[in-house]
This record gives sequence, structure tokens and C-alpha cells, in this order.
Amino acid sequence: MKKLGNLREHPGFISLMASLLSILTGLVFGLVLLLILNPANAFAGMGNMLSNGIRDMGNVLYSSTPLIMAGLCIAFAYKVGLFNIGASGQYTMGAFFALVCAIGFQLPWPVCLLAAILGGAIWGFFPGFFKAKFNVNEVLTGILFNWIGMNLVNFLIPNLVIGGNGMLSTNWGGSASDRTAALADANPSAILPRLGLNKLFHYSYMNIGFILAILVAVLCWVILRKTVFGYELRACGLNRNAAQYAGINANKNIVLSMVISGALAGLGGGFYYLAGGGQLNLLQEISSVGFDGISVALLASCNPIACIFSAIFVSYINLGGIAMQSQGYATEATQIVISVIIYLAAFSLLMQTKIAGFLKRSGKKQKKEGVK
Repeated sequence: MKKLGNLREHPGFISLMASLLSILTGLVFGLVLLLILNPANAFAGMGNMLSNGIRDMGNVLYSSTPLIMAGLCIAFAYKVGLFNIGASGQYTMGAFFALVCAIGFQLPWPVCLLAAILGGAIWGFFPGFFKAKFNVNEVLTGILFNWIGMNLVNFLIPNLVIGGNGMLSTNWGGSASDRTAALADANPSAILPRLGLNKLFHYSYMNIGFILAILVAVLCWVILRKTVFGYELRACGLNRNAAQYAGINANKNIVLSMVISGALAGLGGGFYYLAGGGQLNLLQEISSVGFDGISVALLASCNPIACIFSAIFVSYINLGGIAMQSQGYATEATQIVISVIIYLAAFSLLMQTKIAGFLKRSGKKQKKEGVK
């Protein structure tokens, strides 16, 4: 009984219960919406949503790879008390840097991934610098740099010429003129290795990016929990003034944390576009991956390891929504249901506080009864 009591008070157990309860709440509300929109097919639609991901697990894992990195981006900055809403711009710049190296300079995939990290890190530096130097809110700077990054990439894609070739498909024999060249035609050596994962999971684009993303998540956990640097970062996040009083250079750590956070988002862009399954289009709107990363991080209670599982869940639900359309639901309706499920699932931090309070009250009640 004593071990059970200790387990109930463990932060990891409380975090897990909060995430599961948040997911269950989201699914219940999603079902209610389906009953309102189309009562006759509500249960069949929910069944398709929950079963489609199982049938297409390779696609789920492939799609979850950039989400893992976006979630890590948000979670890492959050541990330092920062809200990196500029993840979308950092993701876009990482993808752009990777494709410049892949298509423009004909470099292999490891170098392209390093370029993706560099691109995201550069774009993460600016919000961190302005926050540390001038105390400019990182949310404001992040939003502005999302738009700057999007428009800068839109300008450079059709105008950047390296070695006599441009970035667009038309320069590589393709017909499209609004997207980068396909890697299979431009530089096959830049495509991430499959290592048989495509056959194992029965999805042609499945590659080592998913495994690398897991390793990065583990590395982030080790840095934050097992190193002096991680301790200093978390100290700055808990109380910046106290950290400075203790001799920690808070301004330096703010800049470094945003640079690392941006690098994680940029690496996510590299993982996605170096898989060989997509081309970077001229963007009409800011990439949604960075905003999906907020849901991933909140559902994971900003735990780097938990970001792996929450990203898989978000990917699972998104792909499951496609199957709902076979039950007569419009695309807009499925997006509403998916958004509600993910939105409520991201209430993990709130649920965590409620569960901790409930367990604390329950423990006190049991102690009083034991005294009697």
C-alpha cells in the first residue's frame, strides 16, 4: 500500500494520468460533435477515426516525425520559461536550408540535416536575443519572424540560382513552377535512408527520421534532467531573478535555449522534406506544424520523452479524420472534430493540477481516517 501511495504522488504518474484523462475528454467531446453533425453515422465515424491509424501505422509514424520535433521545440523553450510560438518559421527555415544544400549544392543527407539545424537555430536566435537584450516578448517576436521567414522563403525559392540551376521543378525537367524540385530527380543522395523501415511498416516514405527524432528526444531529456546546463536552464524558467542571484547567466541561457529550440524545429523541417515524399511549395500561409507542436508539447506536459507519444497520437487522430469522410462527413466537419479532440487533449497541464490536488486531498483524508 505504501508503494502504491508513493506511485500516486509521483509526478510522472500524475502526468500520465492527466494526459490520458485529457485524451479521453477530447474523444468524448468529439463523439458528441459527431452525434450533433450526423447522428446516424456518429459511432461508425468515430470507429473509422480510431481504426484507420492502426491500418496505416507507417504513415502515422512518418507523419509524427516532424511533430515530435515541433513538440520538443516548444517543450524545451517552455522549460526555460519561454513560449516559442515562432516554431513554424524555424521549421520553414530549416526545411529551406536543407533543400538548398540538397538541390542547390548536391550534398548528402547528413550535411543537409546539419543545414536544417543551422537554419532553425538562426531563426530561433532572434526572439531569444531580443528577449534577453531588450526584454521584448518572445511571442511577439516569434509571430513576426514566422511571417518574415515565410515571405523570405517565398522570395528565395523562385530567385535563388546555384551552380546554374534554380530551386524550382522546372529547372529539373518538372512541370511545376511553384515548388522545389523533387529530390528523387534532383539529388537522390539527399533522401533519408529507409533501412527497410518502409517494408516493415508498409509505407514507402518511412525512413530513419523517426528513429533519429526519438534519439533527439532522449538527448533533450538527458540535457534538461541530467546536466548542469539543463539545471541552469530550468532554474531560469522557475525564477529568473533567483537564478541570476545564484550566479547563473540568465540572458545567455535565454538566447541558448531559443537557439536550441529553433534548431529542433528546423531539424523537423529537414526530416520531413528530406524524406523524398514532398516538395516545398511557395507558401500561402504559415506552416501549421509549429502550432501543432504546441498541442504535442502541452499533451506531453512538456516532457521530451512524452512528446514522442503525444506526437504519434496527434498524427493518429489527423490521419483518422480522413477515414471519417467515408461516413458522409464533410472535410470541414472532420477538421472541427479533430481540432476539438486535440484542443481538449492539450489540457494536460490543467488536468495535472486538478489530479494532483485531488490526490493530495485524498491522501489527507486517508491519514485522518488512519489516525482515528
